[in-house]
Amino acid sequence: MTALSSTARTRLGRLPERAADDRSVLHRILDDGMICHLGVIVDGSPRVIPTAYGRLDDTLYLHGSTGASSLRAGPSQEVCVTVTHVDGLVLARSLFHHSINYRSAVVYGTPRIVTDPDEKLTGLRVVTENLTPGQWDVARGPTRKEMAAVSVLALSLDEASVKIRQGGPSDDDEDYALDIWAGVLPVHQTFGTPSPDPALRPGIPVPGHIARRVTS
Repeated sequence: MTALSSTARTRLGRLPERAADDRSVLHRILDDGMICHLGVIVDGSPRVIPTAYGRLDDTLYLHGSTGASSLRAGPSQEVCVTVTHVDGLVLARSLFHHSINYRSAVVYGTPRIVTDPDEKLTGLRVVTENLTPGQWDVARGPTRKEMAAVSVLALSLDEASVKIRQGGPSDDDEDYALDIWAGVLPVHQTFGTPSPDPALRPGIPVPGHIARRVTS
């Protein structure tokens, strides 16, 4: 597995020991997420837009409407894409040393709009399967009109950084004697019981690929 790039903007200036340089770690962080935040400049103003995405090898596919100004502006400039997972709240004895356990990825680059029909369909499949694995094979595929109504951007993962914080609080030595609880409150994302569409015809069960994601 190749290492992550090392550029002026991907090298961590603060707490560099929290950096990960293994590209497989970047892939896991991206694959564990569902929504990224796409930072672009639109009409001279910065915008950060929650965006559905999916990864195929070292390409990130971003999905949106052809009417979205953020996706129209993306291919003409460098953008920044971020994905963050909150894994726990770190509660220290002092307020100053409270923290968060997290995994984060930042990707820089100039995306390209996907015009090739086959790659565009692949990009949409990758996004769909990242959100709901197995759904692409059971739902109706997009029509030509629907394909024309959506945009897909492709962003290389060549320039990216990863930062991770794990573990408990780090208090000042004198504060360890305080009678104040300290530790980590874990944070987990779970899926609840599927809620059927009221217009669903009787007798159609929840597909296995959806039922398996429900947290017992």
